[in-house]
Amino acid sequence: MAKRELIDTGSDKRFVRRDQDGKFKESVDVGKSLSADKRQKAKKVAKTGEGDKGDQKR
Repeated sequence: MAKRELIDTGSDKRFVRRDQDGKFKESVDVGKSLSADKRQKAKKVAKTGEGDKGDQKR
């Protein structure tokens, strides 16, 4: 699966993941993603760019 990339539209920021054709496959708001990470304790370490697939030890 492709890495997430940060898209800044000016009004909000989103993490998006693209498919093989370059189209958006999934999209999530940055604020929701980061706040969800803070609520849970890290058990595993995810690879760079794939923070939604595992936890990040802070």
